[in-house]
Amino acid sequence: MTELGTTAPAVPWPGEPHPLGATWDGVGTNVALWSEHAEWVELAVLDDDDTELCIPLTERSLNVWHAYVPDLRPGTRYGFRVSGPWAPDQGHRFTPDALLLDPYALAVDSLADGRLVSVVVDPGYDWGDDRAPQTSWTDTVIYEAHLRGLTRLHPEVPPELRGTYAGLAHPAVVDYLVSLGITAVELLPVHQFRSEPFLEARGLTNYWGYNTAAFFAPHHAYASGGSRGEQVREFKDMVKTLHAAGLEVILDVVYNHTAEAGPDGPVLSFRGIDNAIYYHRHGAANADYTGCGNSVNASHPQVLQLVLDSLRYWVQEMHVDGFRFDLATTLARREGGDVDMNGPFLIAARQDPVLRNVKLIAEPWDVGWGGYRVGEFPSPWAEWNDKFRNGVRDFWRGATAGVREIAYRVSGSSDIYGTRRPHASVNFVTAHDGFTLRDLVSYDRKHNAANGEDGRDGTDDNRSWNCGAEGETADASILALRARQQRNMLVTLLLATGVPMLTAGDEFGRTQHGNNNAYCQDNAISWMPWDLDEPQEALLAFTRRVLDLRRSNVALRQKHFFEGRPLEPGGPKDIAWFTSEGREMEEGTWFDPSTRTLGVRLSGLTVRRRGPRGERLVGSTFLVLLHSGPEDRTITLPPTGTLGGRWELVIDTADDDALPVEYAPGARVEITGRSTLVLRAG
Repeated sequence: MTELGTTAPAVPWPGEPHPLGATWDGVGTNVALWSEHAEWVELAVLDDDDTELCIPLTERSLNVWHAYVPDLRPGTRYGFRVSGPWAPDQGHRFTPDALLLDPYALAVDSLADGRLVSVVVDPGYDWGDDRAPQTSWTDTVIYEAHLRGLTRLHPEVPPELRGTYAGLAHPAVVDYLVSLGITAVELLPVHQFRSEPFLEARGLTNYWGYNTAAFFAPHHAYASGGSRGEQVREFKDMVKTLHAAGLEVILDVVYNHTAEAGPDGPVLSFRGIDNAIYYHRHGAANADYTGCGNSVNASHPQVLQLVLDSLRYWVQEMHVDGFRFDLATTLARREGGDVDMNGPFLIAARQDPVLRNVKLIAEPWDVGWGGYRVGEFPSPWAEWNDKFRNGVRDFWRGATAGVREIAYRVSGSSDIYGTRRPHASVNFVTAHDGFTLRDLVSYDRKHNAANGEDGRDGTDDNRSWNCGAEGETADASILALRARQQRNMLVTLLLATGVPMLTAGDEFGRTQHGNNNAYCQDNAISWMPWDLDEPQEALLAFTRRVLDLRRSNVALRQKHFFEGRPLEPGGPKDIAWFTSEGREMEEGTWFDPSTRTLGVRLSGLTVRRRGPRGERLVGSTFLVLLHSGPEDRTITLPPTGTLGGRWELVIDTADDDALPVEYAPGARVEITGRSTLVLRAG
């Protein structure tokens, strides 16, 4: 074990310009900082009492300021002071009295006054036989969760571990995730972040973490064992544990902006190191395509290198399995702000030998002009498909004319991703921002008073329906309808073609009491409750059953888009669409705005997917009947598409306790208003 925090001598050696950051070699630390416009750089080394020892970096090689400092050991805190011109009209905002974070800092600590400082880290770690699960996209089910919120109230996690990396790795939590049936945990930001001053003035914090200060450092407040590098080891322990359980770890990353905010924001790192290079600019001001005051300029070669180095570090050193890129369009913007879907970052990520082997997911928009780019990110990127979210919400609240839209969404959104594969669509009904699933069926409007912004924050485009009463109610008929609507949307999400993303807590009906923008609520509004009541336990059991159905049946995990034709002459179509009368849909029916019932038969005999040895995969055939109309109606079951087959009812969202029932093709069956039936051919 390396001794921590030994003070460095005042006379450094010249050192090397690469690698950037602080690199411990077992004897001392090489320090390297890139800045094109700096005129003077000092390394500030902090003692345990926060006393600074300043070491000038007099060596400069191609804009890299560097030194080798013997005896500068892991656990030592440090920062930079950088002098240069103050010329905002040219983008220069050097602030030599600011103690700056190393852009390549592997760990970050907080001083008593709240300032963030970098920490020298020993990267050594025994990964043992750790192996990435490498779950195929086709088999992936993503679980979007907040690391702190997931375990903050968990009764089986020791209090000192709740809300930490170690808490997520606790056996009780891992067992829950595995038993649920998901394959990947997508964590809201765990890069080191900080809260905005305006939130702190209200007694709130940035809970979600979309306010990054350091792209290489795991957030120190999520570590149970310390912040002098211990957070790095604890994060690795967490990943190793999740991998052992077969679970992938995907990070929600925020490379589009930093915590330095707008022109009046704090000087933490980039702004004081070389603002003109690191950020997009419009004249004298930083451009804001993110709504957060600044936009990282990933089109500049040095900034691009920083982002790629960070991503590779998290894959190679921290063993994560993929990334979801917040406001990813910003990373595709060139100098001047034009969006280029073949720009430097997107091309580099596609070609990178490390990154092309992990999951890359884009939030395919930002708030700048031309920022909405759903369907335009190049392969191998997947995308958050907001058209799936909107289509499913509108269908089940009865706001959609006809069934064309829902048909496209449940069959993989070929109208958007037809030149790629279905897994390009990450399907979701809810996410961290917006209503939870339970709130989606309980509120017509947002209730964000706790955020202290007088209702100005959070979207008003919720596409929700409260089922007859706003918020909590004791009305049994409304509660039954809400439960049915949650089951409807869960079935639609989890059985649709594409990659489903389930928001943590939706599996049992977590509520935020109508708050659709709980980014600043580090409390019971956002935390995962574990003391479930009977209806929540029932919904959890239902979700597990649907996920098990998906996992066990290849027809529900398609690798290719459907073609609407037989795989072999005389065989069944791979997908067939039916009316409530049991007849195949005709063109006129597709355009009938009054249609509220849709049947889709997915053949298990014509799956265009091969096993590991090239063998054809076959399985059960399914019929999914979606009925969004408010009235009960009688439907006619279509043929099974199999010889002598009968239909077996396996899911009825109107009667979760229904026993399996068999029906002959052509049978007339009652379907409850606003409900779903799933039948299997046997």
